Amino acid sequence: MMSRSSTPASLSSPLRAILKDESGATAIEYGLIASLVVIAILVALAGYGDQLNAQWTWIADTVLAAMTH
Repeated sequence: MMSRSSTPASLSSPLRAILKDESGATAIEYGLIASLVVIAILVALAGYGDQLNAQWTWIADTVLAAMTH
């Protein structure tokens, strides 16, 4: 009969090292923070989208009017 801890010693050591390693968690946290910053920038720019479109339309209309007169 096999004992309760039948995991070979060569397998348990790397498994413990992987479970204790937190460097991947830090990278994921930085990735989440970066994605939140990008979302905040996109939301802020979306709010200015209509204003910028109106301004560029006015500029284009003004330039076209100056060229035709």
